[in-house]
Amino acid sequence: MPDQPPILSNVPDSFPWGVLTRRHPDLIATVRRLVPYPPEVQGALDELRDMDTIPPLPAGARDRAAWQVWSAAYVGQKWLDVPFLWAESYFYRLLLEATGYFGSGPWAGVDPFAPQKSAELDSPDLARDLENLGDLVGAPEQDGLSAALTAALWGNRADLGFRMSDPSAQDRSQVDDLVADDSAELWRLLDGGTENRVHLVADNAGRELVADLVLIDRLLETGRAATVVLHLKPQPYYVSDATVTDLLQVLRRLEAAGGAACGIAGRLGTAIGDGRVRVRAHAFWCTPLTFHEMPSDLVAELGGASVVVVKGDLNYRRLVGDAHWEPTTTFRDLTAYFPAPLVALRTLKSDVAVGVDPDRLAHLEATTPGWRTDGTHAVIHVRP
Repeated sequence: MPDQPPILSNVPDSFPWGVLTRRHPDLIATVRRLVPYPPEVQGALDELRDMDTIPPLPAGARDRAAWQVWSAAYVGQKWLDVPFLWAESYFYRLLLEATGYFGSGPWAGVDPFAPQKSAELDSPDLARDLENLGDLVGAPEQDGLSAALTAALWGNRADLGFRMSDPSAQDRSQVDDLVADDSAELWRLLDGGTENRVHLVADNAGRELVADLVLIDRLLETGRAATVVLHLKPQPYYVSDATVTDLLQVLRRLEAAGGAACGIAGRLGTAIGDGRVRVRAHAFWCTPLTFHEMPSDLVAELGGASVVVVKGDLNYRRLVGDAHWEPTTTFRDLTAYFPAPLVALRTLKSDVAVGVDPDRLAHLEATTPGWRTDGTHAVIHVRP
């Protein structure tokens, strides 16, 4: 990990400060409202909400030994005074402990974020997306690939990438909102002339996972990928992070939609069955560590990829380090350690920014003060 001061949360009204002091208590309230937990779980959630200092995991917690190592420098400190990336990760681990996710009682294995994920799958926006999938599937090859990539990049703005039949429906601001766009380099890496092995490290469930699956289907159907490994979380993590359970729910939603969506679900189901799509859920994805600290087995697996596509803001922070980088620092330099050609698809939702052209940076700072954190800008970074 490069020697760069990590982002902390102790600056009032900063983005990390707002996450820890406002977003996390609001999330606990939402979980309590949407899941009918018994009094003892509600009490444990209230204790987590009101904690001022960082506690250890309780004795007997499933992964307590690992967290004792990861938290040794932080237990007993104020939440706002430790690295933001670590604090967020540990908060979610404590939330699972409070809800009994790893326990032996009736609430074991219950995803506390499931109602929020299900609501997104039932949304009118997703229904509209799925109705328009026929236009994407039937589009010329490169147009369909580009639309699928755009949808996978923007996550909850994914519908704008699906509407191929009506050019006026394309959100022109998406082009302006791309802080960096190396997508041409991606298509050179996946030129269709070789047996490409693509790994996709997923981020969110719901509409974003739908878009990821559409992209995987397009890569396989166009011959840009011979095999795809889809990396999901082994357990609930941040609110909407995708697990294997979420994958199955999304496949069922695609199948139920009929038409092109059902066709994609069928093709992906077949591809999973014959090994062209493999699903992985490595424990590393739910740790507070950066990708510089990947275990050797995961390094070896990713090292065999033609391209690794890493999705989302959290994974991006773990790729480059959640630190106060100068925004013109190159993405290639910061990810030189990564064991395979790398693509990062990230909608900006936190303070970290790298790989920004100096003129573009000056314009953003002068005209769009919240560009780093408000989800309106994105990057497609490629490191061959």
